[in-house]
This record gives sequence, C-alpha cells and structure tokens, in this order.
Amino acid sequence: MKVINKLMPDNRQEKLLNQPGPDRPVFMINLVKFKDKAIYEDNRESKLTGQEAYRIYGIEVVKLLPKYNAEVVFGTHITELIIGEVEELWDEITVVKYSSRKDLNDMTTSQKWKDINVHRIAGIDGQLNIESVRPS
Repeated sequence: MKVINKLMPDNRQEKLLNQPGPDRPVFMINLVKFKDKAIYEDNRESKLTGQEAYRIYGIEVVKLLPKYNAEVVFGTHITELIIGEVEELWDEITVVKYSSRKDLNDMTTSQKWKDINVHRIAGIDGQLNIESVRPS
C-alpha cells in the first residue's frame, strides 16, 4: 500500500466532495503530520512550530463546526504503531462527524475556512482525510 500525505484534495477528490455523498452522517478521520517549524505561504515571520500553527487553525475550526452541523468526536496524539508498517507515523488523529458530505464541502469552501486554512497549510506537512459512514 502506497501512502501519500497531501495538503488539499486532487481533482478526482474535489469532484467527489461536490457529489451528494451518503444519505447519513459522515465521519472524517484526519491523520496529520506536523512540520517542525510553521512556514506561511505569504512568507510572514513566524516562530511557531507546525503544531502551534495547526492549533490556531484547530481552535477556529472548532468554532466553525456547529454552523455546518459538525462536531469533533475524538482527537489525540498518535504514540505508536502496534500492527503493520509505515515509513513514518502521523502525529495526530481527529475524527469529525458531519451531518453530510455537503456540510463538509460547504465549510471548506467558505471564506471563513479559507481565511483560517493558512495556519493549517503553514503547520502541516500533509495529512490523510478518510471519509467513513456507519453501515445502514
């Protein structure tokens, strides 16, 4: 299995996000890898670590979630891999429940999300976002 961390969806994934999706809640599993030092695309000076920049993003996203019928279900630091092998572990996992894929897409295309996303991009090397639904 080949695993590639990314910052944003590719064209195929972008099209998928714009489709209605399951007719029940979706759970987004976010696996995140932090940069050692935050690097902002606008070249602003920063003494923040990647994790600190991502925390700024996280605090603001948590405020935004209720507007899009979403909530954090679980979040924690990753400490060890017990079964399997990967070249490098992710640093953090967060599970967010959205009422629908549309709510997720509406949030991530909002201007407010775009404004705070600069901290996410500055703070992470990449991530995997895995959509999951409970069986009907």
